[in-house]
Amino acid sequence: MNLYEKHLLPKLVHVVCRQQPMTKQREKLVPLATGRVLEVGIGTGLNLPFYNPGKVTHLWGLDPSAEMWSIAQKNAREHHLEAEFIESGAEDIPLDSDSADTVVMTYTLCSIPDVYAAMAEIRRVLKPGGKLLFCEHGKAPDERVLRWQNRLNPVWKAFSGGCNLHRPIPEILDRGGFRSGDMQTMYLPGWKPASFNYWGTALGI
Repeated sequence: MNLYEKHLLPKLVHVVCRQQPMTKQREKLVPLATGRVLEVGIGTGLNLPFYNPGKVTHLWGLDPSAEMWSIAQKNAREHHLEAEFIESGAEDIPLDSDSADTVVMTYTLCSIPDVYAAMAEIRRVLKPGGKLLFCEHGKAPDERVLRWQNRLNPVWKAFSGGCNLHRPIPEILDRGGFRSGDMQTMYLPGWKPASFNYWGTALGI
C-alpha cells in the first residue's frame, strides 16, 4: 500500500461517498437490516447513521483497510452504535457459516478484486433465508455512457482504490447464487459514468 492509498484515499472516498444522492440511497436501504448484520466494505462508516439499533442485535464491519475503519469508529461513536471491526477482504470472511441474518453492501462490489469468490463467501455466512441488501453503481444501460465507462475504467480504477465503473451487477448477483425480486435502477444526479445505480434485496438460491 503506497502513501496515497494509506493516507489520502480514505479521506477522498469518505468525501465522495457522502454526497447527497448516495446518502439518500443508504437511507432507503440500510434501515431494512435486522438481527446479526455483516456489512461488507464498511469503509468509513457512512451507513452507520441509518441502522435501526432496535432491530440490529450485532454488527460486524468488514473492510481490508484499517485506515478506513479509523474514520468509521468516529461515526459509530457519534451514533451510539457498537460495531465489531473485521480487517479482511470479502473473498475470505472469517466468520462461521450461517452467522448473519443480513448482509449489507453499499458501493462495495465495484472494488472487490475477486467478486465471485466474495459472493460465495457471502452466501456461506448468510443464514438460510437471510437477506442481502445491496446498493451499487455499475454498468450503464446506454451505449454512449457504457463506451465512456469502458474507456475511462483503467485510469479510474488506478486512482480510486480499485473501483470499476462498469461491473454488471445483475449478472454478478445471478452468478453468485442470489435472486432479487425488487431490484430498482436509475441514474443518480452526478457524473453519468459512475452514477447508474442498482439497489434492492436478494435471497440465496
